[in-house]
Amino acid sequence: MNLFDELQWRGMVYDSTEGLRELFATNRVTAYIGFDSTASSLHVGTLIPVMALVQLQRYWHSPIGIVGGGSGLIGGSVVN
Repeated sequence: MNLFDELQWRGMVYDSTEGLRELFATNRVTAYIGFDSTASSLHVGTLIPVMALVQLQRYWHSPIGIVGGGSGLIGGSVVN
């Protein structure tokens, strides 16, 4: 099983860009999640992207989690 199949099996993929499956299979991908530092706490909605980063790491990709003022300037989740 590859990363895309794993995420799909876990119900974490609703739709995807054409070629993403091949990208995950042939390249090392870096992805980040920025957490809002102004929020009073993390919540259940934060768990899904965190678990996606866990799966990225299990398949030898590079996950990055950002917490702080810079994450508010960058925005949400992005895969490069």
